[in-house]
Formats: sequence, C-alpha cells, structure tokens
Amino acid sequence: MKKLFLIIGAPGSGKTTDAELIAQKNNNITHYSTGDMLRAEVASASKLGQEIEGYITKGLIVPINIAITTITNAIKSAPTDVVILDGYPRSIEQMDALEEFLKIDSSIILSNIIEIKVSEETARNRVLGRARGADDNTEVFNNRMKVYTEPLAEIQAFYTAKDYLKVINGEGTIEEIVSQMQAFILNKI
Repeated sequence: MKKLFLIIGAPGSGKTTDAELIAQKNNNITHYSTGDMLRAEVASASKLGQEIEGYITKGLIVPINIAITTITNAIKSAPTDVVILDGYPRSIEQMDALEEFLKIDSSIILSNIIEIKVSEETARNRVLGRARGADDNTEVFNNRMKVYTEPLAEIQAFYTAKDYLKVINGEGTIEEIVSQMQAFILNKI
C-alpha cells in the first residue's frame, strides 16, 4: 500500500525543489512531479507526448484521463511506500478523478495535501528568473497563475473539510520550508 502526499502551490512556489530535497534526505520517500512526468512523455516524442506538448506550451491543463493514468501508474510502481506528488491536483476535475480512483483502488491512500503558499510577485519573479523552458514567459505564467488560482478555494475547502490540508509559508528559505514539510510528512508516516 502506498501513502500519498500531494503538494500544491503556484508556479514558482518551490514545490518541486522542496519535494526533491525531502526525497533525497529520506530513502523511504519517492518524489514525482506531475510536470516532470508529463515533460518526460513530451521528450519521448511519442504520439501521447506530442498531444501533451500542445497543452503544456499554452499553459493549459493536460486532459484528466492522460494525467490520472500517468500519475497512478507511477505511484503504484514507486520503489518506496511513501510518495510525494507535486503539482496535483490543479483542477476540480483532477481532484474528483483522484478521489474516484482512490475509492476503487485501495493500493494508494491519500495521507495529506500540502499547500506551499507564496505571493504572486514571488511566484512571478521565480518563474521568470529560472526560464527553464518555452513555458516560462510572462504570458504563459499569467495563464498558469490563473489556471492555478481559479479552482484553489474549492480545492482548499474540499481538503480542509477532510482535515487533509496543511499550509506552509513558501516565502522563507529553502531550508526552512523543507524542514517544515519534512517534519510534517515524517510525523504522518
């Protein structure tokens, strides 16, 4: 049985970096980034990858059937029993699809969801400062931010009602943020 921790946050909130560092420090935790999984599929130049690329380059959400299949297959085949997945869910549809999957497949249990909270200004500065790909420009950032913030209140309310949501301030140093997240995760496993 896999214990799943979801990490959400604005583009540039540091969620991927934080999760990578926690997995590196704890050999019983595997980290997956939704974005990295989808970018790897794009890099493979497969037909599916080309389809995904059409969404990513516009800053749009990849269709739910593609995302949920990619994500759940990766979690099930993870080398550890604790998995941190960042960048999911990004929509109500994704949240609902994961909930439905978890109801019918008991091999994965959702432990908690962690929100890394940063200001839009911090997120913008980080994303435009890193410019790691074609999707890191002002227009795409603005669209990604809109896509992130539109469903956020509903996602927060849903996970708060289930007592799954933990909010961490992402404005501090990487060391402070990772320390807080790691302590929370280790306390839950």
